[in-house]
Amino acid sequence: MKGRSQRVFFLFWFGMTLRLFFLLGACSEKTTRKAMRQNHSTQQTTSNPGIILNTKNSQQVVVDNGIVSVNFSRPKGYVLGMSYKGIDNILEDDNEEQDRGYLDVVWNTPQSKNSSFERIFGTNFTVIASDDNFVELSFLRTWTSSMNGSSVPMNIDIRYILRSGDSGFYAYAIFDRPEGWPAVEIDQIRIVFKLKSRFNYMAISDERQRNMPTKKDRETGQELAYPEAVLLTKPVNPEFRGEVDDKYQYACENKDNTVHGWVTADADAPVGFWIITPSNEFRNAGPTKQDLTSHVGPISLAMFVSTHYAGKEVTMSFQEGEAYKKVFGPVFVYVNSASREDGTLSLWSDAVQQQAKEVRSWPYEFPKSVDFIPPSQRGIVLGRLLVKDSYYRGGKHVYADNAYVGLALPGETGSWEKESKGYQFWTQADTKGFFLINNIVPGDYNLYAWVPGFIGDYRYNVTINIKMGGVITLDSLVFVPPRSGPTLWEIGFPDRTAAEFYIPDPYPTLMNKLYNKIPNHKFRHYGLWDRYTDLYPNNDLVFTVGVSNYNRDWFFAHVSRNAGNKTYQPTTWQIVFEHPNEVVKGNYTLQLALACTSDANLQIRFNNAGAKDPDFGTGKIGADSAIARHGVHGLHRLFSIGVKSDRIVKGKNTIYLKQARAKNAYQGVMYDYIRLEGPPSTGK
Repeated sequence: MKGRSQRVFFLFWFGMTLRLFFLLGACSEKTTRKAMRQNHSTQQTTSNPGIILNTKNSQQVVVDNGIVSVNFSRPKGYVLGMSYKGIDNILEDDNEEQDRGYLDVVWNTPQSKNSSFERIFGTNFTVIASDDNFVELSFLRTWTSSMNGSSVPMNIDIRYILRSGDSGFYAYAIFDRPEGWPAVEIDQIRIVFKLKSRFNYMAISDERQRNMPTKKDRETGQELAYPEAVLLTKPVNPEFRGEVDDKYQYACENKDNTVHGWVTADADAPVGFWIITPSNEFRNAGPTKQDLTSHVGPISLAMFVSTHYAGKEVTMSFQEGEAYKKVFGPVFVYVNSASREDGTLSLWSDAVQQQAKEVRSWPYEFPKSVDFIPPSQRGIVLGRLLVKDSYYRGGKHVYADNAYVGLALPGETGSWEKESKGYQFWTQADTKGFFLINNIVPGDYNLYAWVPGFIGDYRYNVTINIKMGGVITLDSLVFVPPRSGPTLWEIGFPDRTAAEFYIPDPYPTLMNKLYNKIPNHKFRHYGLWDRYTDLYPNNDLVFTVGVSNYNRDWFFAHVSRNAGNKTYQPTTWQIVFEHPNEVVKGNYTLQLALACTSDANLQIRFNNAGAKDPDFGTGKIGADSAIARHGVHGLHRLFSIGVKSDRIVKGKNTIYLKQARAKNAYQGVMYDYIRLEGPPSTGK
């Protein structure tokens, strides 16, 4: 036994050593690439007069690197214009100066229920660095007590970087609160670019790209259930007539939100405008948090913080006197061009390649702020995660295949999903559970994880202190998922989404044609919540274990029934199952994993639909709006519900799931996974 343990130990550490070796090799390769880039930059500079910084105008600053020219207001720091390849201004210069390129914040005081939208503008302009190859500009907004109640209590330094040879520029922001400042809640931080209408083709991913309607098309359309959703009734281009446009149809998860933008597809020489995000470390609420990308305007967004698909549970909340500092970005604003023959797809392909280059270069070495931590000062954590479930594969350790593993501020198990103030660093383990997290900013963290196929969250119970340049190798970590007894039956697959359940066909008059071509994105159509009433006009869903198929018979969202005249009714679903044997005394457990909760109240009753008090109730819960915003998940929640054996009978049983709140069409829940467990087996 001792020999076997030594062999396992040796193999584990050997594997870790190999992974570290490859990492160091990658770092060496990165150094080589850096030298090549420097050499390449030098070659370009010899045929280029270098970067020209023009600060002669007291109202504006212009930086031109020979490829792009960017015009900033002074000292406010609004991006007034960007010239490239014959386009005098890529941004919409019919807009006011503050409405072309800017950083904004949505915030409120804890006592106020109303949020304030604020465009941030600098009051002090500084040239941080300037030579023939590099320019960094600062537009600093300093908060004072006289601004209390009228402006977000943060010092905000907006930085822009242009380098020789780059087809674009970098943007980042430093948020700073000294001790003693007022309490505040911040719901949103983002950078916005509003482009000329000639940008008419939008791309978010290989699949999600298309010609787009215009802002005017939306203005002449019919507003639907909420302002963001508009039925296009009088579009200039008749191909869009009868479609629904909604910016939330183009949302995606942080981990996939890496490059998106627009193309002048109808031009003789198409031009692309792209926002490239090389890291998610500065975004809030982890890798599966969903957020906006590009949408009709044409508009492109660099989202840093938002409450989208989560609600106020993920707001950045600062107590009275709490100090804070964080760097958001940099992101890269990239432009490219192609011949008419090469076309739009070549621009998207080139943008994807540029995104890959930015990721390989991350973290950047060139930002001048001392608050942006360069690669040499960051740390590494590597290890292996295993799973042990007493009722799965005989209780043997199994690999945490493709587990999401990350570092976030210390907190409770699963707290990373609501954490919005600190940095987060995530990766996915390989098929054998090995993981490596690099480029970690020094500080204190907890290590968190979740594993597709298993319920629950993992948290390593030791605070991890990342030191400058440090490498931490962890022993094999073991995740024991929530489990009380053997599985009697299950519905769904535990992956934190409702994607595996039945997604109905959209209404023919309320479609987005893009998603007609992408079946796995069918859930992004507008109005699917009302399809439940069409399918179940009088009686609610009944799912019979062992007979029904959750892919076909379990509606993806448990919503209210549309009763007409803008009234709605609560709905009660049933799970019918047979308990063929005598009921064993003890506690059963219903594992209930929810993928979404939108102003809902889920009540569960066992074998008595009319019972006054439910066996379990969530109470009013959730504000993630995933149902209305075309998602298949919001915040994830797990409830392990104890069920006394006298609530189960031999033979036929029925569990009643009532969604009791019914004020509008898109209140409700989405289920991720449901499992009924019997009492613990002897010896387990």
